[in-house]
Amino acid sequence: MSFVEYSEFIQEGDVVIIFLGRESMMPIKVQSGAQTQTRYGVIRHSSDLIGQKFGSKITCSKGGWVYVLHPTPELWTVNLPHRTQILYTTDIANITLMLDLKPGSVVCESGTGSGSLSHAILRTIAPTGHLHTVEFHAQRAEKAIQEFKEHKVSHLVTVRNQDVCKDGFGITHVADAVFLDIPSPWEAITHAKRALKHKGGRLCSFSPCIEQVQRTCEALLEHGFEEICTLEVLLRVHEVRTVTLPLPDFGPEDGSSDLGLEDASNSTNSSVNCKTATPPREIAGHTGYLSFATKPRN
Repeated sequence: MSFVEYSEFIQEGDVVIIFLGRESMMPIKVQSGAQTQTRYGVIRHSSDLIGQKFGSKITCSKGGWVYVLHPTPELWTVNLPHRTQILYTTDIANITLMLDLKPGSVVCESGTGSGSLSHAILRTIAPTGHLHTVEFHAQRAEKAIQEFKEHKVSHLVTVRNQDVCKDGFGITHVADAVFLDIPSPWEAITHAKRALKHKGGRLCSFSPCIEQVQRTCEALLEHGFEEICTLEVLLRVHEVRTVTLPLPDFGPEDGSSDLGLEDASNSTNSSVNCKTATPPREIAGHTGYLSFATKPRN
């Protein structure tokens, strides 16, 4: 099992996602002889998981069943243990797109946090790219290193425990993109510019407050960055459901106004079922602003 390569069969040591329902999932590490308790009963790792195909339907001890899914960055984002506030797929998708990430890209990230964005970046830049991620908090950095090893992506990432605003990213003029998710990103712009390749390269800064955005954009201008823009992504999911709509009564086809009781009844009760989408009554609010910029090519 790897977060960047698909495996067909579950092996000991793999991380799998137990799907109990649309709003209920849990990650577990498969270990011989271990058991996992769910509301549908016990899952025995040796007999129920090891050797089974990813995507299999597993019957638990109480007779209920679950699906065992191969981990992906998207599934990990909604199941990971939160060490910090995280980025979700709505923002992550725009970040990977706007930074022009692709297989072979070299990316700098700060801070690592809970690793939500890190896993998405690694999946995008594999198999030949590399992620240099910086985390100020020592325990979070150690936990990130451990998770990358368990998820079999450690060969694609270097984790540094340091202050990016003081010590930078540890590389010079090799990165294709830089991502900043720190309280004062304007203090790291100098190091970000130094980490980016000599000509070109993209930068993204995530900030929850507009005052942070203003100071960051001013710093980007001072350091010669171009194509500076800021956007906010708000997700609005529409619910698809079946509704019954009455058919309009335009009167008899021959123009006669004389209708029998049976015809009138049929005309009144005629209806059709159709699919429609309705907007939600409530939507998720503001998460943060994404500021993008390009390093000059001259």
